[in-house]
Amino acid sequence: MTEIREKIDVAVIGAGHAGCEAALACARLGLETVIFTMSADNIAFMPCNPHIGGSSKGHLVREIDALGGEMGKNIDKTFLQSKMLNTSKGPAVHSLRCQADKMEYSKAMKKVLENQKNLTIKQAEVSEILFEEATEEEKKSGYHNTIVGVKIFSGIIYEAKTVILCTGTYLKSRCLTGEAITYSGPNGLQPSNLLSDSLIKAGIELRRFKTGTPARMDGNSIDYSKMSEQFGDTPVIPFSFDTDAKTIQKEQVSCWLTYTNEKTHEIIRDNIHRSPIYAGIIEGIGPRYCPSIEDKVVKFPDHERHQVFVEPEGTFTNEMYIDGMSSSLPEDVQLAMYRTVPGLENCKIVKSAYAIEYDCLCPGQLSPYLEIKNVKGLFSAGQFNGSSGYEEAAAQGLYAGINAAMQIFEKPYLEIDRSEGYIGVLVDDLVTKENLEPYRMMTSRAEYRLLLRQDNADIRLRKKGYEVGLIDEDRYNKLVAKIDAIDKEVERLKKTTVGANARIQKFMEDHGSSTLKTATSLAELICRPEFDYESLAEIDSERCELPKDVIEQVEITIRYEGYIQRQERQVEQFKKLEKRLIPDDINYDDVSSLRLEARQKLEKFRPKNIGQASRIGGVNPADVSVLIIYLDSINRGNNDEN
Repeated sequence: MTEIREKIDVAVIGAGHAGCEAALACARLGLETVIFTMSADNIAFMPCNPHIGGSSKGHLVREIDALGGEMGKNIDKTFLQSKMLNTSKGPAVHSLRCQADKMEYSKAMKKVLENQKNLTIKQAEVSEILFEEATEEEKKSGYHNTIVGVKIFSGIIYEAKTVILCTGTYLKSRCLTGEAITYSGPNGLQPSNLLSDSLIKAGIELRRFKTGTPARMDGNSIDYSKMSEQFGDTPVIPFSFDTDAKTIQKEQVSCWLTYTNEKTHEIIRDNIHRSPIYAGIIEGIGPRYCPSIEDKVVKFPDHERHQVFVEPEGTFTNEMYIDGMSSSLPEDVQLAMYRTVPGLENCKIVKSAYAIEYDCLCPGQLSPYLEIKNVKGLFSAGQFNGSSGYEEAAAQGLYAGINAAMQIFEKPYLEIDRSEGYIGVLVDDLVTKENLEPYRMMTSRAEYRLLLRQDNADIRLRKKGYEVGLIDEDRYNKLVAKIDAIDKEVERLKKTTVGANARIQKFMEDHGSSTLKTATSLAELICRPEFDYESLAEIDSERCELPKDVIEQVEITIRYEGYIQRQERQVEQFKKLEKRLIPDDINYDDVSSLRLEARQKLEKFRPKNIGQASRIGGVNPADVSVLIIYLDSINRGNNDEN
């Protein structure tokens, strides 16, 4: 049989949310890219809750959009309901969340991929990554092997300069519902059973993680009158900075809220021995912050009830997603359990809940650019890296895709640090921390979250997207004009004052605000809780009409100026540690005063700077001080020689 070989630039393995962003980034940067998927009909599939965004995850979607990614645009086209979360709190934790039309989201993303120049979709199982021994020069950078391509199950070889692993939950996956075990990917799709062995052969260490999903119910069997109706926001705020808000205002579909009760919990406790999690059948470790209902009942025995959101899967189906009740209990227990919940007394299960376990990457093997340290040209993203969530996957996919392209072009890698974006926090945590469970993004993980708001993601990151080539000149110029308008309006409001005359005093009284004793700037008035930018229009005769997004930034900049300045000073200190580089060839055994644990952890993770070293588990402040002193001594010695 004649061997078939094709030459390409980039091979992306997997067409989930990570794979789509990675492939689009590479193709848009001009590289010949092939994206391999087990099912071309399930591109950007949502096997779990069909929603995009949510607390902290909404920040990631906005950042993906700012850099030139697709997720924000796609959900703007396919949402069923849109809601801004945490509006009772400050702007740092406001997060947009959209319930998606599951099938439409997948179809819309597939259409984008199909019509993207330089990008080919290939339905095939990648059975091997192809690599060769690294050159002597490459070995100096820590590589053992170098990627040369991939081989699919049919035997066709694709010679590639870089490969991006976006395998999700498909590697040697199996689904568990009680005693019933199915060796398949999510939702019964075909698993990838061959690639893991090839990765291990290349020197990559793997482990088992697990996640789960609730049952899907026939919507006609649900009594919504016993539930609280949850409405979307009006007007709808788009995810993408490029979406015209006027084009996405539409009638939204409702979601519903109900609760478990003591009867629900009693059924779970009586059958806990039949859960594969507690019976020891499941090997993988599950996500701490997205527990199954049996985990909730066992770990929080004092809770009398747990929230259950009943959410639509799409306009094409009556299926409803039972958010908050993921499970791996047997189907008979599931039915009994679900039917104790108000509104679900007569429910019919269309798809049973299940747990899924799969192979993924052991920690300590990723570079800050999401390249596997040992294998040059092999990048990875998403759940393979030990994370969970569509948004986390998409963010990593975009980041890995850009950096795979930069490696081919021999250009500097894209770097986003913890002070610049949630993507930076996500990547840094995956690179420096020994995560023992699937990693989930949370606002509490971002120490500079007042600066890393979802509303200013374009201001923070669009320039980086422009510099790598994913944001065009027109969109970048619009950003520059926006920033200029914000700066000018903030300055004008600080300089424009109103006196304590009768008209102004009456205005203050009418708005329930204390009267003025002296002339006051409009900026100072905006800082009062009873005022906002719009409410001052009556006494601000010089203002010009500005876009809503500019006004939003003006208000936040003025109201939180002191807090923002304080956090900017903290970032300056952070940057100093990030600039203290650690030589690639450092031998930590030579740093004699380092504790053994610190030496082992530093050797495993090989941080590139002092900042990263300080965030590695098992490395304490004293170890960091020892390392700094050692590096200073090396630098002094080098200077003396010169």
